[in-house]
Amino acid sequence: MGDMATAPDMHCCFQDHHHPMNISKSLAVACMLCVASFAAHAADNFVVPPSESIGGISQTEWSRDWWQWAASFDDDESPVADRTGESCHLKQSGPVWFLAGTYGSKRTVRHCKVPRDKHLFFPLINYVTTRSPEGEASCASVMRDAARLTDNIQALVLELDGRRAGNLEAHRMVTKCFNIAERASPKQFVFPAAANGYYVMLKPLPPGTHVLNFGGALPRALQAVTYTLEVE
Repeated sequence: MGDMATAPDMHCCFQDHHHPMNISKSLAVACMLCVASFAAHAADNFVVPPSESIGGISQTEWSRDWWQWAASFDDDESPVADRTGESCHLKQSGPVWFLAGTYGSKRTVRHCKVPRDKHLFFPLINYVTTRSPEGEASCASVMRDAARLTDNIQALVLELDGRRAGNLEAHRMVTKCFNIAERASPKQFVFPAAANGYYVMLKPLPPGTHVLNFGGALPRALQAVTYTLEVE
């Protein structure tokens, strides 16, 4: 995940800026479109409109909460670093169940048991920027950096049980500044942080097994994740 106090090292694709990727637009799109199914019916009936609140909280606020959840783990237990899904249940509460993105650009495949009646919230691709440990950063500057890093989207993919969802560009969320370490233990103060990216909220899925593919491509970042979800 990188150093959360160094903008812009922390983002859901988790590109290591010491080894930057140079992904052409055609390659990024080709990678993201490797999910194979093109079923006739879309998954849009499970996608919550981005303007709709869940539990009295806007989806932009859920994107802030997602980052605070993701940043609350040590590296060895982080659901973002998890390659199997064994950590997907950690620190989950309330009406929304968070699904993690991944480090790097290689597709991550996970298995996760999810309680029924939970909304699912996850990033297709996103960034967070924070102040550096050595210096100061204004709220306006970290918001500007997060927006710049998330501009020029090249591909967005959401596929549920072999069915594609559309209009994913409408799901861009832009947070106000926040303390990204709000849920750390012990609690820390890392402010200002600002997040920007594309997130999707799914309605509760019916009990049973579901396969979820999601990801996105930006000029300097790529994410691809597959979850097999057991809804109980």
